[in-house]
Amino acid sequence: MRIQLGDIAIDVVKKYIKNIHLSVYPPVGRVRIAAPLRMDVAKIRVYAISKLDWVKKQQQKMRQQDRESPREYIDRESHFLWGRRYLLKVQEVNAPPSVEVKHSALILRVRPGADEDKRAEILEEWYRRQLKDAVPKLVAKWERALGVRVANLFVQRMRTKWGGCNVRSRNIRLN
Repeated sequence: MRIQLGDIAIDVVKKYIKNIHLSVYPPVGRVRIAAPLRMDVAKIRVYAISKLDWVKKQQQKMRQQDRESPREYIDRESHFLWGRRYLLKVQEVNAPPSVEVKHSALILRVRPGADEDKRAEILEEWYRRQLKDAVPKLVAKWERALGVRVANLFVQRMRTKWGGCNVRSRNIRLN
């Protein structure tokens, strides 16, 4: 369902929840209300109108934020690893794809003619392996310090989070 308030479109999702939740999502300031199933559209509309000033301020903040340009996976493009900036160097070779860190460069070796999607897939899988190699040491350190045990560790693609944990199932998820 969607509510239109002037130039602002608000997506409404009814859920089995107790309270109403208003969210403004980057990068363009998409607005969403999660409302209890029992709440009628008129009440949701009144709530949205009462929060319109706040929504506009949040959208304005998001428009003023610097945004990274979408990655193209080409030579001399900036990529980051462990908080440090590296320049991507793409090499087309007749060998299995690989990624290597040398000084201030990430060297991405791909087969000739590999498109942007294939380059992105190779680099993303490499990042995933880097994370999976580094995290067990950190988990072990913090398990001892906090007196807890982690049952499972997942690395997955998330759109809006850096990670999360479930205390009951003892799972950690990282983006």
